[in-house]
Amino acid sequence: MYLSGKFDPEASAVIYNGDCRDLMREIPKGFVQLIITSPPYNIGKEYEKRIDLEEYKEWHREIIEQCYDILAPSGSICWEVGNYVIDHEIIPLDVLLYPIFASLGLKLRNRVVWYFRHGLHCSQRFSGRYEVILWFTKSDDYTFNLDAIRVPQLYPQRKYYKGPKKGQLSCNPNGKNPTDVWEDLAIDFWDIPNVHHNMPGKTPHPAQFPEELVERMILATTNEGDWVFDPFLGSDTTAVAALKLGRRAIGAEVRKEYINYTYDRLNKLSIKLFR
Repeated sequence: MYLSGKFDPEASAVIYNGDCRDLMREIPKGFVQLIITSPPYNIGKEYEKRIDLEEYKEWHREIIEQCYDILAPSGSICWEVGNYVIDHEIIPLDVLLYPIFASLGLKLRNRVVWYFRHGLHCSQRFSGRYEVILWFTKSDDYTFNLDAIRVPQLYPQRKYYKGPKKGQLSCNPNGKNPTDVWEDLAIDFWDIPNVHHNMPGKTPHPAQFPEELVERMILATTNEGDWVFDPFLGSDTTAVAALKLGRRAIGAEVRKEYINYTYDRLNKLSIKLFR
């Protein structure tokens, strides 16, 4: 596995220590098949400086516009966000940011609700236990590999009881689409655990992306050999997931300590996959 600290189309993984906007200026237009990330929520985590909400939105606009430029015509953007909280009031960031994506002509295919069971407990409102993934495509001719992400049928042996298909299975034996109704809720509902302090694979990053979530989107929206880009790489979950699945990875991260964890994770992955 060939790692590079600056953009190199021959590398297996490009891990850039710096602002994603600087890195994207080096990436050719239409180069990346999937952009998947969880940006800072502007809530004062250790890796971000809290700024005015309008300034935050314009900062996003600049980055999203650059993402659009480097995205392949058949490509997807998956933007995972939560809520901005101020004076005990929440502002849903997916609602705030959607107009930016729509203004570029990106098409929203799903608003996926990611549910998790662990988190902070609130005292003046209900405790938040979900975040949202906005999945956009650049065109109507996009990659979607349903068979790669099917989940088990609830009643796999159910058969037609009448008609020309009587006695045949009434559902796909390979499984169902995971973006259908889950747990009797009329939303796209994914029960994937968040990464908390005592879980295997936890890094010091305070808001670590779960690998299962990233892997599902990579399998669904890319093919082997495609490039996957995370403009806010953190401790490198996106690149690890992409390389495990035979894709190539690009990521930017401003904090050097997270880059160090990234290289440690990738070195372990290299030993596991290529020795």
